[in-house]
Amino acid sequence: MGTLGATAVVFDLDGTLVDSEPNYYEAGRQLLAGHGVPDFTWADHERYVGISTRETVTLWKERYGLRASVGELLADKNRRYLALARAGTRVYPEMREFVGLLAAEGVPMAVASGSSPEAIGAILAGTGLDAYLRTVVSADEVPRGKPAPDVFLTAARRLGADPADCVVLEDAAPGVAAAHAAGMRCIALPCVAAHADAPEFATADLLLRGGQREFSARAAFDWLARSGAGG
Repeated sequence: MGTLGATAVVFDLDGTLVDSEPNYYEAGRQLLAGHGVPDFTWADHERYVGISTRETVTLWKERYGLRASVGELLADKNRRYLALARAGTRVYPEMREFVGLLAAEGVPMAVASGSSPEAIGAILAGTGLDAYLRTVVSADEVPRGKPAPDVFLTAARRLGADPADCVVLEDAAPGVAAAHAAGMRCIALPCVAAHADAPEFATADLLLRGGQREFSARAAFDWLARSGAGG
């Protein structure tokens, strides 16, 4: 075993590993504009950061009185998002470095995301992260999305890891709540700065209030080494 013992690391994808929120916003803006909602803003989008795409379009159907079915809206949003994601998704440089440091130590890693399996696959392949992150769980595969712990517990099971040995990296309050409910430690990097005071973030073992700006691959790696497995 390497210096990190039995530790396994589970990454949220959107806003944590990759800067995908601008693509999600644009996909949602296009979809809603096509359904007669012309003024969907970034501030509107921020309300839905951290919950699954299916839950987001379900809420939109109710809020905006959309006539299309949830299934149609979900397929439309995913199609638009995939086109944008394939055209370009940026990996946060320190996150790419962190994945490399963990891979060099042989640390088991997984991605657990509210996105569709197709979206997760497209991003990991397009960014080259699929070379390291081969264990993937989509909220579409489990009964409940975040803040329920299902995606994280499924990731631990697939990695053969005890939840107490898992450390989750998350950018959104529902994901931090899900990690806590799963009995996992959590490094939280709020993607929306104004959300850093949400009570969910107070449960994180390491809260980087400045989000990605404050994240250092080496510092996070050293924190994992110091904090030990199952701590």
